[in-house]
Amino acid sequence: TLSSPFFLPFTSTGAFQYLQTRTEGTLRSLSRALQFLSIEFLWTLVAEILRFCTGEEMAGSVDMVGGGGRSEKVKVAATCLLLAAVGISLWGLYFGDGEAKQWRGMLRRKKKKAIRVYMDGCFDMMHYGHCNALRQARALGDELVVGVVSDAEIIANKGPPVTPHHERMVMVKAVKWVDEVIADAPYAITEEFMKKLFEEHSIDYIIHGDDPCVLPDGTDAYALAKKAGRYKQIKRTEGVSTTDIVERSVSETRQSHSSLQRQFSHGHSQKFEEGGTGSGTRVSHFLPTSRRIVQFSNGKGPGPHARIVYIDGAFDLFHAGHVEILRIARGLGDFLLVGIHNDQTVSAKRGTHRPIMNLHERSLSVLACRYVDEVIIGAPWEISKDMITTFNISSVVHGTVAENNDFEKEESNPYAVPISMGIFKVLDSPLDITTTTIIKRIVSNNEAYQKRNEKKSQSERRYYEDKTHVSGD
Repeated sequence: TLSSPFFLPFTSTGAFQYLQTRTEGTLRSLSRALQFLSIEFLWTLVAEILRFCTGEEMAGSVDMVGGGGRSEKVKVAATCLLLAAVGISLWGLYFGDGEAKQWRGMLRRKKKKAIRVYMDGCFDMMHYGHCNALRQARALGDELVVGVVSDAEIIANKGPPVTPHHERMVMVKAVKWVDEVIADAPYAITEEFMKKLFEEHSIDYIIHGDDPCVLPDGTDAYALAKKAGRYKQIKRTEGVSTTDIVERSVSETRQSHSSLQRQFSHGHSQKFEEGGTGSGTRVSHFLPTSRRIVQFSNGKGPGPHARIVYIDGAFDLFHAGHVEILRIARGLGDFLLVGIHNDQTVSAKRGTHRPIMNLHERSLSVLACRYVDEVIIGAPWEISKDMITTFNISSVVHGTVAENNDFEKEESNPYAVPISMGIFKVLDSPLDITTTTIIKRIVSNNEAYQKRNEKKSQSERRYYEDKTHVSGD
């Protein structure tokens, strides 16, 4: 490709600027090449190579001035060596010190075996804490293999999961730091499974967070990995857990029911209540930092001729339905820009009990998705012509399965401008899942989740009581 370092810029202006910046490096490289490749060195090397290859005592017959007694073999060998010398000189001319070292380093790294690390989990109601754990695990190796625990194992060890195995597989595969996924992984690392990881999957290290993972019998789920000396630990992401999210969902559902009762008793309509500006989001313990946003971001913008696709939404309780529509949207262009509505907008449109996750939490979950290139944090509800021009948006898309598909009936259609420009498209959603779907699952099996959460909450309280500082990010 033209972007390869082996190709010179092919415009005259680019070539001039490029050569101008290379002058000092070129002179230094030429000086070193001339010192190294002296005439005496070349002819001595010719003699030694010929003696080694033919077994003949030809060194004495090699005339340092290039006399006529040299055999054809000597001439061929000399020609090959001279060509090699020219090649090395050109390498020195073209590349500076830093780039030559960089290429040598790349060659050495290619020869080294990739370090493969393994991390497992339930990944139920997958959130940015899970994603950050996978990001940290990936940083400890070159390739990250993730085991997704089966439904049966979760039920036996923790209680019923909110999201079934196939949805959890969709979620984990979509995380941009994941290289491979193992389905139906065991909850505990057994001797047999650990052997399989090491021999069949070439795993070097098994990773887990600094929070304890205790089996029903009180033993450490990672005891065997630690004993084998193949265990590494990462820092737990504070402020979020599946237990916490389930509690938030149940709490907000109760508030929603109470709100409806108040509406009917006071004669207010739901429309009136939803028009409030306050957000009903439960207080989160998550402390957003600019560094975390940077860690999750791709750090790359669209190319000058990229086809930019835009999709927006609340993306609350980020789930498999979100992931699949983002995957399809990304396939329509070169760059996927995702607009995430702020808490006040979501509350106004969905009710004061929404969103469950605040804006920063939702932004991180979306950013961790491999199909997403960039997000607008706090995107406007209505898409304007100025916004389309500013971000150079080529098409605006919306899924058939969503919390609100009555936008065309609204007084102010948020997609009116892209529709008038002929760049709006409705996509068939692969999965019939919404945030409401997830909440209904929790409410319908509330008793089982409450029992699971009580047990988990005790464990988390002990973790925070005994917590000490752990370095890491």
